[in-house]
Amino acid sequence: MEEKKLCGKRYPHLFSPLRVGNVKMKNRIICAPTSPSMIDLNGHFTPEMTAYLEEKAKGGAGVVTYGEAIVHSATGKSHNKQLQLDAFGVRQGMTEAARLIHNAGSYANIQLSHGGMYGGLASVGGDVDKENIAYGPSDFEMPQGHVTEMPRELIYEIIESYGKAAKLCKETGFDMVQVHAAHGWLFSQFLSPVFNQRADEFGGSLENRARFFMLSLDAVRNAVGPLFPIEARISGDDFTDRGLGMDDCVKVAEMIDDKVDLINVSCGNHEDPDMFCRTHPSAFYKRGVNVYLAAEVKKHVKTPVACVGSLNDPAQMEEIIASGMADVVELGRASLADPYLPQKAYNDEADDITPCLRCYECFGATGELEMVKCAVNPIMGEQLQARYKRPLPEKKKKVLIVGGGPAGMEAAITTARRGHQVTLVEKTEKLGGNLHAAGAAYFKEDVQKLIKVLSSRVKKAGVKVILNTEVTTDYIKTFHPDALMVAIGSEELRPPIKGLDSDHVVMAIEAELHPEKLGQKVAIVGGGLVGAEGAVGFKHEGKECVIIEMKSEIAEEVNSFYRGGLMVEVEKSAACYLNTKVKEILSTGVLCEKDGEDIIIEADTVVCALGFKSPFEKVDALTDCVDEYYILGDCRKVGKIYDAINTGYYTGLRV
Repeated sequence: MEEKKLCGKRYPHLFSPLRVGNVKMKNRIICAPTSPSMIDLNGHFTPEMTAYLEEKAKGGAGVVTYGEAIVHSATGKSHNKQLQLDAFGVRQGMTEAARLIHNAGSYANIQLSHGGMYGGLASVGGDVDKENIAYGPSDFEMPQGHVTEMPRELIYEIIESYGKAAKLCKETGFDMVQVHAAHGWLFSQFLSPVFNQRADEFGGSLENRARFFMLSLDAVRNAVGPLFPIEARISGDDFTDRGLGMDDCVKVAEMIDDKVDLINVSCGNHEDPDMFCRTHPSAFYKRGVNVYLAAEVKKHVKTPVACVGSLNDPAQMEEIIASGMADVVELGRASLADPYLPQKAYNDEADDITPCLRCYECFGATGELEMVKCAVNPIMGEQLQARYKRPLPEKKKKVLIVGGGPAGMEAAITTARRGHQVTLVEKTEKLGGNLHAAGAAYFKEDVQKLIKVLSSRVKKAGVKVILNTEVTTDYIKTFHPDALMVAIGSEELRPPIKGLDSDHVVMAIEAELHPEKLGQKVAIVGGGLVGAEGAVGFKHEGKECVIIEMKSEIAEEVNSFYRGGLMVEVEKSAACYLNTKVKEILSTGVLCEKDGEDIIIEADTVVCALGFKSPFEKVDALTDCVDEYYILGDCRKVGKIYDAINTGYYTGLRV
């Protein structure tokens, strides 16, 4: 009983209730609007989508929001697969989603959206069915095609559709609606003094440019009644020459102050590659980078204000609420990395929160795989299957895990939690494997946090850890395990380049862990993710960097969302030689061939970042010692943190 009394006391403001219309939030945490592509071709929720929303509610958030539900599909569908609120048969899935969220203890919210011109132009969200007319505020040309001025009759039709959509949401059990007027979508386009060149009542002054938004809010209010909560998402600053600055964004907030119950302040433009990583802050921005925008809006309105900005730390959230910068915090990617963040913060278990790495694996999967995944949460996107718990094993086994990197640690945690006797043996002096190198740069603090979280879970799970010990075939035979898991990671590639064994050549992992070993001028051979991030980190350490890459692009293998933010930093950190072949490492630098000519790139130190390979011979020798074995992580196939965590978790479930 005493422990329960202490719950929430560490963050009293974060876990204080808040009245929003006829809703009383149990805490100040909202799962921000997200809209993974787990939607069927009719524009309906799939069971996977509703299970995804359900788990967020189980995690303890006061409100769970589904994002970008389209109110007028004929003109506003900006993504390949989106929930379409005017689709026949959409009610069933919406009702199920609202019920699941309620049954798990949260309120259900849904974002009403329209893509504006991106209903007819290819967008970050997709390029399917883009033969339709692209309706925007005015006639103009975009790189993706022509935009046609939206007729007044269509404007009023869409206003009506907002009311119909809100009524539908209320009828199917949702407790709130959010009207989206940020990120470069419909209302954001009309608010823009650049995009909007209309000569009628919807163009000209800011008041006129906001009229479409205001009338749509009125339609929503008329549809849902006076007490039903309406949230509006607006920008605090568009940060582009096509949008609004902070002062005008504050004026928009003042215009809607009497029309809504909660103002969500975001920023930037979803469709501007330079701005995407500010709207959804990358690892190169501090946590909470956009909160000041909400704080400024809050000075000018009486309506409660919600903030966003890659928030992940309950202590920071508590300070935001306690200091009055905002009334509510909204969590996007943090609630994917760990849906149980609110519950853990409430139970004073913040040290066990899985940190979001801001790697954009979630965004990448939405486009590439039409689902969602997370680098650090193996259940993300698999919530439907996770409902059906695997039975605990009848026989408790003696399990030996070789390798203490992310795959080995995750496997150890999962296997031990299933009741097996687990021993984890690591050849170095600490757990973490290549996460230590991956987290060495100044912008990779979240990876270091992940090491701590996983290491702590290994200990709590009762795993026996043996360090500074290399497992050999004799070790395995002496140990005599019932099951063996091999997670020995990968080895850095050392191609037969003349001079690569020189004293001034440093392998990438060693360079990341010990940048003090590098000279002033650093030539990085290999422009993949490791080389690109290395250049940014080394530049921060005061080095002059050059990247030499055979391909035509840097970090070609990285998802486009992370790459967008990374390349801005790479361009500031290194001179990049593309389509360039390394011929020899010289004492003074690197001899290369580019455009058929030899060039010498001067360097004091050469960093070899040419990739990794799986040590198959070592793996085979170890696994040949036992009947039951499993191969995990990079030594199975070189991959990302996602692959290591995923194989570790699901292998652990199989034992």
